[in-house]
Amino acid sequence: MSSLFTDVPPAGAASLARRVLNHGRYEAATMLRNGEQLVLMIVMPLLGLIALAVTPILDGMGHSRVDMATPGILALCALSTAFTGQGIATGFDRRYGVLRFLSTTPLGKGGLIAGKVIAVLVALAIQVAIISTVAAFMGWRPSPGGVLLGIPLLVLGAAAFTALGLLIAGTVRPEATLAITNLGWILLAAMGGIVLPAAKFSDTMAGIVDWLPSGALGTLMRASLIDGRLDIFALVILLAWTAAGSVAAIKWFKWN
Repeated sequence: MSSLFTDVPPAGAASLARRVLNHGRYEAATMLRNGEQLVLMIVMPLLGLIALAVTPILDGMGHSRVDMATPGILALCALSTAFTGQGIATGFDRRYGVLRFLSTTPLGKGGLIAGKVIAVLVALAIQVAIISTVAAFMGWRPSPGGVLLGIPLLVLGAAAFTALGLLIAGTVRPEATLAITNLGWILLAAMGGIVLPAAKFSDTMAGIVDWLPSGALGTLMRASLIDGRLDIFALVILLAWTAAGSVAAIKWFKWN
C-alpha cells in the first residue's frame, strides 16, 4: 500500500531515510551556495539584531534590549530560511522542471518536504551560531535551561514555516510565490509578533498576533530564553500550524 512518501522500495534500493538524507544534503548545499539566500539568512537578521539593540524600540519591557531582541531575531531566522528562502527556491525549482524530475524518483512528496526540513535545519544551525555569538558579544547571557528549551521550539518553528512555504510554492505560480513569501516575510517580521512582542501592539492587533505562527514562535522563544519557561498556549498554536501546514502541503503540492 502506498504511503505519503513512497511505496516499499525494491530490493537493493536506498532506504527512505537515506533518500531523505541525500536530498537534505543536496538542498543544504544549494542553499548555502546562493548569495541571495545568504543575505536573507545572515545579513538581514544581523542588521535587525543591531538595530533593535541600539534603538529604544524594546525599552520598557523589563529586560535589556539585547535580551529582548535576540529571541525574536532567532525566530526571524526560522521565518527567513524556512518560509521565504525555501518557498522561493521551491517555486522556481517547480518552474524549471526540477520538481518534475524529482517526481520520477522514489522520493515522494513527504520525502521532498522532509529533505527540505533537513536543509533548513542545517542552515538554521549556522544562523543560530552566528547570531548567538554576536549577541553574546553584545551582552546576551541566556540561562542554559532556557537554551535547551528554546532549541526544540526553534526546530518546531522551522518545520511549521517550511510546510507553509512549500504549500505556497507547490500551489501557485513561481512569480506569485516570490511576491507572497517576500510580502509575508515583511508583514510577519514587522507586525506578526516574531520580532516585536504582542505587548507592543494594540489590544486588537495583539489578539490577532497571538494566533499567528510567527507570534507563537516569537512568544515561545522569548518565554524560553528570557524567562526559562514554556508558554503552553503558544506551543499549541504552533503545533496546530505545523500539523495543518504539513498535511496541506502533502495533499495539494504540485510537482509541475
